[in-house]
Amino acid sequence: MLHNDVFEELMNEEELARTVAEIAAKINADYEDKELVVIGVLKGSAIFVADLLRKITVDGVQLDFMQASSYGSSSVSSGQVRIVKDVSCNIKERHVLVVEDILDTGNTLSVIKEHLLSKGAASVRICTLFDKPGRRKKPVTADYTGKVIDDLFIVGYGLDYSERYRNLPYVGVLKSEIYS
Repeated sequence: MLHNDVFEELMNEEELARTVAEIAAKINADYEDKELVVIGVLKGSAIFVADLLRKITVDGVQLDFMQASSYGSSSVSSGQVRIVKDVSCNIKERHVLVVEDILDTGNTLSVIKEHLLSKGAASVRICTLFDKPGRRKKPVTADYTGKVIDDLFIVGYGLDYSERYRNLPYVGVLKSEIYS
């Protein structure tokens, strides 16, 4: 049953599970003989990264988190990205996979990627559940993408609006009157 503030369902629980498994299979193939540090971008990726990590079969996977912000309580990115929480593990000469809920303007992920490379990461790849290429402001592309979408405001499965709706077990399109 849809939440009252959700206009329509974009991905149900089964589709999410299938998408996560497909992404994990590609990651497993690409990192088969490499040590991998998975870095979830808080808060939006928390559910996605937990499900994804359980499907990654690469030996020696390490998990860490970062938090960056450019939204606050707004529905539109301010463009000013600040790192709120940095990684706590050593990533020097290690392969890093940044896991994000959605790639939108590219502002946040471009800052995160450059930051991790400056810390000496051997490689930095990006995994995103959703990609909105129509809103891109920075030349950032994801190496692993679940679904490319139009410019929709989506919530659920970790995605939020003003810290709400993260707990929805599906991803849905938020009614415009909620955020406009």
